[in-house]
Amino acid sequence: MDSRRTEGFVYLAGFGASIPLSNWMLGHVGLACSDMGPCLLPVGPGLMAPSGVLIVGLAFVLRDLVQRRLGKGWTLLAILAGALLSALLAPPALVLASGGAFAVSELADFAVYTPLQKRGLVLAVLASSLVGLVVDSVLFLQLAFGGLDFLAGQVVGKAWMVGLSLPFIAWLRRRDERLGIQLA
Repeated sequence: MDSRRTEGFVYLAGFGASIPLSNWMLGHVGLACSDMGPCLLPVGPGLMAPSGVLIVGLAFVLRDLVQRRLGKGWTLLAILAGALLSALLAPPALVLASGGAFAVSELADFAVYTPLQKRGLVLAVLASSLVGLVVDSVLFLQLAFGGLDFLAGQVVGKAWMVGLSLPFIAWLRRRDERLGIQLA
C-alpha cells in the first residue's frame, strides 16, 4: 500500500475516533461539569463551550485530509458512517440533532473543499472547515435546543482547532509537493 493511502487510513481512523472522543469529552473534560449538562471550557473572553466542540473542529480538518488521500468515495462513506455513529452515541433526546447536524455540516464541508482543493490546500481546509463548523453549530443548536444562545462559543471553540491545525496543513502541502504525492 502506498504512503498516500496509508496516511488516508490514518486520517480516516482519526475522523472516526473524533466522534466518540467528542462525546466522551462532553461528560468528562472541562472546568465546569454538571450532571444535567455538558462539561464546559473557556474558548474566548467571556465565552464557554462544551468541551467536545474542540474535537468536532478537528474532525472537519480530518475529513478534508481523508478526501485528499482516499478520494470522494471514501469520504462520502466516512460521512455516512460518522452520521450514524454520531446518532448512535448521542443521548436519546439529541439523536436527530447530533446525526443530522453531523451529516449536513460534513456535506457542506465536502461541497466547499472539493472545488477549492486544487487551488490551495490551506485555503480549502480553512474555508471548508469554517463553513462546516458554522453549519454544524447552527443546525445542532436549533434542532437540539430551538435557539442559538450558545452559537458564539460553539463557533469559536471549533475554529480554535481548525486554526491550530493550519501549520500542519501547510507543512503537509509542502511535503506532498516535495515528494510528488498527488491528490486521490
